[in-house]
Amino acid sequence: MTPARTTTGRRGGPYRRESVDLPEDRGCLRWVLGVPLVLLYVPAVYACFLALAMSPRSAHDPLRDDVRFAAGASIAVCFAGLLLTAVPVFHRTMGRWWYAGPFLLATVAYVRALTV
Repeated sequence: MTPARTTTGRRGGPYRRESVDLPEDRGCLRWVLGVPLVLLYVPAVYACFLALAMSPRSAHDPLRDDVRFAAGASIAVCFAGLLLTAVPVFHRTMGRWWYAGPFLLATVAYVRALTV
């Protein structure tokens, strides 16, 4: 536990002040902030998997549009998650590694949409 600092108040009397951003609180906060992000990325992973699993037979197959839609949906959800991760509370608490997963997933979905 971080020791409380004693400082002088307005009237000259000492009072105790504790640090608000304690390192032991970050573990719980990471869980609280990480679970919604993971729940947001699950549909993005599923849509990207669908885009990768579908294989249209010819250049005029209507399945090509479905692959592009699934890839676009995955990119949109990843973008929403990246915007949520850019909020200062997430950025300060979660770190930069939370940007890597959705960025990689969106890149895979984008390449799949281009190469279908």
